[in-house]
Amino acid sequence: MTSSSLLAGHLLRTTALGLSIAIAAAAAPAFAQDSAPQDAASDDSGDAPIIVTAQGRSQLLSDVPVAISAVSAETLQNSGANDIRQLNQVAPSLLVSSTGSEANGSARIRGIGTVGDNPGLESSVPVFIDGVYRSRSGIGLNELGEIERVEVQRGPQGTLGGRNSSAGLISIYSKKPSFEFGATGEATYGNYDYWRLGGSVTGPITDTIAARLDGVWVKRDGFYKDTTNDTDVNNRNRYFLRGQLLFEPTDALSIRLIADYTYRNERCCAATYIDNSVNPMIGNLNNPSAPNAPPTDTTNNIIRVLTDLGQPLGAFNQGYDRNISVSPGRSFAGKTKDYGFSGQIDWDLGGATLTSITGYREYRSGQAGDLDYGAVDILYRADSKDAYRQFHTFTQELRLQGEAFDGKLDWLVGGFFANEKLTVRDNLRFGEDYGRFAACRLISGAGALSGLYSPNSPSCIFPGVGPATILGALGPAIGGDVVASLAALDGISDRGSINDVYRQNGRNWALFTHNIFHITDKLDFTFGVRYTNDRKKFSASFTNDNTACQFVQSRMTDDLTNPSATVRGVAGGLIGLACQGNSTAELDGVSIRDKRSEDEWTGTAILSYKPVDDLMLYASFSRGYKAGGFNLDRSALKNPIQLVNGVPTTTFAAAGGAQALVGNLQFDPELVNNYELGAKYSTGPFGVGLTFFRSDFKNFQLNTFNGSVFIVQTVNGCSADLNGGDRDQSKFPGAPNFNAGATGSGACNPDDVSWGVRTEGFELEASLVPARSFRMTAGLTYANTKYRSNLVGNKSGAPLDQALRLLPGNNLSNAPELVATGSVTWTPEIGSSGLTGLVYIDGRMTSDYNTGSDLFPQKAQDGYALFNARVGVRGPDEKWGIELWAQNIFNKNYSQVAFNSPFQEGATSTTAAFADPQYPGGRQIFSQFLAEPRTYGVTLRGKF
Repeated sequence: MTSSSLLAGHLLRTTALGLSIAIAAAAAPAFAQDSAPQDAASDDSGDAPIIVTAQGRSQLLSDVPVAISAVSAETLQNSGANDIRQLNQVAPSLLVSSTGSEANGSARIRGIGTVGDNPGLESSVPVFIDGVYRSRSGIGLNELGEIERVEVQRGPQGTLGGRNSSAGLISIYSKKPSFEFGATGEATYGNYDYWRLGGSVTGPITDTIAARLDGVWVKRDGFYKDTTNDTDVNNRNRYFLRGQLLFEPTDALSIRLIADYTYRNERCCAATYIDNSVNPMIGNLNNPSAPNAPPTDTTNNIIRVLTDLGQPLGAFNQGYDRNISVSPGRSFAGKTKDYGFSGQIDWDLGGATLTSITGYREYRSGQAGDLDYGAVDILYRADSKDAYRQFHTFTQELRLQGEAFDGKLDWLVGGFFANEKLTVRDNLRFGEDYGRFAACRLISGAGALSGLYSPNSPSCIFPGVGPATILGALGPAIGGDVVASLAALDGISDRGSINDVYRQNGRNWALFTHNIFHITDKLDFTFGVRYTNDRKKFSASFTNDNTACQFVQSRMTDDLTNPSATVRGVAGGLIGLACQGNSTAELDGVSIRDKRSEDEWTGTAILSYKPVDDLMLYASFSRGYKAGGFNLDRSALKNPIQLVNGVPTTTFAAAGGAQALVGNLQFDPELVNNYELGAKYSTGPFGVGLTFFRSDFKNFQLNTFNGSVFIVQTVNGCSADLNGGDRDQSKFPGAPNFNAGATGSGACNPDDVSWGVRTEGFELEASLVPARSFRMTAGLTYANTKYRSNLVGNKSGAPLDQALRLLPGNNLSNAPELVATGSVTWTPEIGSSGLTGLVYIDGRMTSDYNTGSDLFPQKAQDGYALFNARVGVRGPDEKWGIELWAQNIFNKNYSQVAFNSPFQEGATSTTAAFADPQYPGGRQIFSQFLAEPRTYGVTLRGKF
């Protein structure tokens, strides 16, 4: 497979994107902020080299034989970057997104990242700020203050310090205190009543001590309007403070102390229903003369139920309309506190340098939410003080490095220790309308019962005739169970978990070494190895008041094996609806506990060669690792209907108790083998870099919401043909597309299990600085990130969960094959008074991709292009400046993530023969988290 054939084939399928890429490449054959060739594009002089510490040493970016992006402070300022999300515009291999909670935003490199909002999963792309590991990459969505640079390293990391990573890492470096006095200030105002005030002051305290203080305050209205509760959502209301002390008593010793505090009081995160092309409003819903007529084979009964219970019909065609549907009294309010301190010591011992980085962090984020994202009150999370995630993290890193054999060897040895205490408290509850919604959902979707549908009547059936008809059709025994269970369903109101508490203590320590052997003046060999020990202790306790679940289970369990398909379907539906997400009083007062420990060896080997001073060639291999852990979601303990030895089981007691099922929460460590070939060419004003890569992932950790529960599976491949067994439909009676023969299919012999995900492609980056006042950049990433054709759910070869049946052979979610980025910066002199202008524009063009981790086609996102721009005037020595700016200039609407609307899966059809090959989600309704719209404003700056 050649890079030219891959690119040509895809450009034929995406003509518009291909044309945009061609224009960008022709107009801007440079990409300073994201590649080794940035050496000539670092600061105002236009010709100062960029120095990075990606290999634990200060090196010219063009001399580092690894795939790395270095984003300068000037680029960050021009692009409007206040958190790591804006790095998307200037790093084509990176994608940062936030969806249901900003507490666990996700960063992806080359299409690989941690999926979902589950805090039990560590980040495939961790974030380090001033050398200190942050527990989850979403923490980088806070304000960052004054930044010196950002380094984005691609591929597995771990032999240089810090925490392991399987896909890459983001290192953020703040500006240090200075021994010269200085101060900065800025004020920004924009649409959505956006205000941002920021400032810094730095200077000497004594001849050996300098200090620095940075602060930011932000306020902005939300992008969504909740007309029901007369408020907006996805707003900004936050502040950030950071103080530093730098102590340099001698030239050999430097001590830097940092303390920071972030506070956010904001409403996040709203979603809209996808438009009518995905959530069709057809059948008898469009017949006002027969509003209660039975659904036809083309009617989505779930939409019918929701509209009958008060959901405006137009809501199912919201699309990119930001007037959202919210239940009365429900809120998205949340509060976040993130604070800590760190100390870094750099001590030149003469023959070696000792570096120590100590950090302590506390992070707490609570978030309420109307989690059905509609006007009908189905599911909610209460006030943020009762639902939160909290991290207490201590880290210690030690490195000793130096030279040996007359400079022939640059050596580094070190160790890392982290102790992380994670507490998650949750109170996910059914809403006031859930009971009626559940009963109506069953009645309207069951062909044998749909004629009894009456949404305003008890149990959602016609009084009198309804119960009598059920008794006559199913017999007094089974019919009596159904009538009683429907009444119990109708009684569910504001039930569910009260105070579920999850606790996880993780201890991670590692020893590592990273060495560069200078074989000749032109040939280097780099070798690094790391040993890691990771241990986690887990416990959880549950409280729940949903007694209806147990009542329905007691009445309907025996009917799951009834010869009648109708009886099995109704029984399964009743149990599933009453016990969604393991919301059952059977868990009330139950506690579980577990622990796991793992040891892994990882490493890297790089051979680099410089045939001439301006050109470097390299080849590398690296093995990466991300720790295993626990799924912090009780629904993963078991399905509402559990198959034990092929027999349907509904209660925890029948399955051996909750403690016996605790192993279902564990998932294995993610492992990757990464191969790269690269070239970097740099001649001062011009540079270009090209990297070819391939990474194979075993135990790829995937978190998926299937509409009812969150599942975590470690995806692997099978070298044997599974004959479509990994594409099975549901294995549980009463669920749509039930396949009774699917119970044991899709399994693989453990000896045949190997990698399940592969990403391969190339990265092309360039920079051109023909004059001090003019800079052009461009980058192109092709990443073919796909699942293997035959997949299994873990390393033992167990079948893949049926919710993931579309994964085999397809691209991963949020992994576009082609991404092109580019920027132009022009800072011309204006007259002879010292004034300068600023003209800046950047763009990111992305090909088609799917946003859903289960890859349902309803979640596809067409390719798009985003552009930011900034124009301004600056005074002499940039003592003052005024800038007009806009982000997402053309107001491009697109979805960050589309997902199954919670608990809103309608019956597949009124007939068993219905099949929908285009949309295998059956009658599932879909929602989406939208990206930000166009924003614009003005910024005033000053410094002295």
